[in-house]
Amino acid sequence: MEHKRHDVVIIGGGIMGSAVAYCLMQFESGLKVAVVERDPSYTHASSTLSLANIRTQFSLKENILISKYTLEVLKEFDDQMRAGDRIPKIFFRPEGNLFLVDEKGEGEAKISLALQRTLDCQVAWWTPAEISKQYPLYRPAGHLGGTFGRMDGHLDAYAFLMGYRNKAKELGASFIHDEVIEILTDKDRACGVSLKSGKRLLCGYLVNCAGAWAAQIAGTAGVELPVRPVKRQVFVLKPAVQPEGHLPLTVLPSGLYFRTDTGNVILVGKSMPEDPVGFDFSWNDKRFTDTLWPELAEFVPAFDTLKLLRGWAGLYAVNTLDGNAILGEWPTLKGFFLANGFSGHGLQQAPAVGRYIAERILEKPSTLDLSIFEPNRILDKKPLSETGLV
Repeated sequence: MEHKRHDVVIIGGGIMGSAVAYCLMQFESGLKVAVVERDPSYTHASSTLSLANIRTQFSLKENILISKYTLEVLKEFDDQMRAGDRIPKIFFRPEGNLFLVDEKGEGEAKISLALQRTLDCQVAWWTPAEISKQYPLYRPAGHLGGTFGRMDGHLDAYAFLMGYRNKAKELGASFIHDEVIEILTDKDRACGVSLKSGKRLLCGYLVNCAGAWAAQIAGTAGVELPVRPVKRQVFVLKPAVQPEGHLPLTVLPSGLYFRTDTGNVILVGKSMPEDPVGFDFSWNDKRFTDTLWPELAEFVPAFDTLKLLRGWAGLYAVNTLDGNAILGEWPTLKGFFLANGFSGHGLQQAPAVGRYIAERILEKPSTLDLSIFEPNRILDKKPLSETGLV
């Protein structure tokens, strides 16, 4: 049986694991960092199956600051992540996010808007008349208005992921195609992992970046995380009436969301309380035709005639305690660091989280204080007050 010693082993080589690996190697080029990824094609990676949205419209200060940092990173990302002759080309499109607000959500929306403005986010309140002027296809009757963040937008998720992965590899991190089946411990410390291949990797620090599989893997070390794999479905539509220009990511109070995408198509989805928990990647067209379409056509009457082209399903790693990230060292298992439970926000939070976890492991001052997300709140069952899982 093979035993290899590393400074840091990262479980999961998706956007989060790759960002952590990159930041570690950027800080200290001599580190021995191994990233174990079960699916290097990233067929079921949550980030590549998402709408790849970046937004500053949160109600928790730290989440806003995380997104602001990501927006700064995106400005130079293609150049910074050039690895040899490979340039990521993430094609970030700041086309905006529009959140519709009804009477029930007015108070929270106004408080969040005020906070966003104090943090210099370019978010505006639009009346129904302003919404209709900007997007004539919309019928915002019944809504008080909406908040529009013009800095928000979307990018090529696969290119974003591969940018971090390829640069981390160029800096010296090793990516291993294998599957972690057990976390190894020595008394009160994590010391490595057992792999499906039969190999073992020993390490000084272990980082859980397993996404929807985070709780399953942590459980092998007796660590109980409130993270559940929840299926989310996205549908691709071709409407008979084409919008003039792009439509921003538009989110209704019910949770229905949609935006335009390359090829003059519309992407639409909705998170529901009854969404199944488990590792299921099937999609069901009846979900769209029976549930989403009537609501979509009410808000955009021109979409009452369209063609459903295709769909897909991905997983949210939902933190059932409060829908926010779990970051830092697990209190009762030294050397075991978590970057889990992003509840649909992982892609946009990877740059700041990667840097934060690397700083914590290397005992460097934190550039951005994210201690509010430390995992002791999980043991204490004290949720944060952030809402929304879009």
